[in-house]
Amino acid sequence: MHKITYFILIFASILILLTGCGNNNQTGPVEVKWDRDACTRCRMMLSDRDFSAQVRVFPEGKRSKVYKFDDMGCAVLWLEEQPYKNDPKTEIWVNDYKTKEWIDARKAWFVKGEISPMGYGLGAEKEKTEGALNFEQAVKHIEEVEKKLNIHGGNLEH
Repeated sequence: MHKITYFILIFASILILLTGCGNNNQTGPVEVKWDRDACTRCRMMLSDRDFSAQVRVFPEGKRSKVYKFDDMGCAVLWLEEQPYKNDPKTEIWVNDYKTKEWIDARKAWFVKGEISPMGYGLGAEKEKTEGALNFEQAVKHIEEVEKKLNIHGGNLEH
C-alpha cells in the first residue's frame, strides 16, 4: 500500500511541476511592490499609483515576462526599442489615474495636462472624455514630448 501511495505522490508532484513550468499563457498585469519596484527604463521607484504602466511580452518558446514602468511614456519609449514591439500578443497595461485599476492601454483614453512622474503628462482612463487621446495619439504625444524636452537625455543604458 505504501508503494502505491508513494507512486501517486511522486506522479502528482511531477504533474504539478510540469503544468506550473509550462504556463506560457499567463496574461494581465502583475502585483507591483510600490516604492520597491524600479522602472525598467529610468530606474525610478514605482510609487505613483496614478500613472504606472506594465508591458507583458511573450518571447518565442519562453514564459511571458512583465516589465514595470513609473510612467506610460517610459513604457512606450522602451517598447519601441524591443524586438516584440509589433507583436500583437504584447500587452500594455496602465493605471487609470482616477480609479487606480489596471486597464488595457490600447483601449484606454489619455487626458493631457496631468503631472506624471516623468513629465509626459498623460493620465489614462477607461471611459472617453472630451479631448482625450486614443492610444495611437498618446504614443505620438509621448514621442513629441521626448523629442522636445529630451526627458531621458542620452544617459540611459538600454
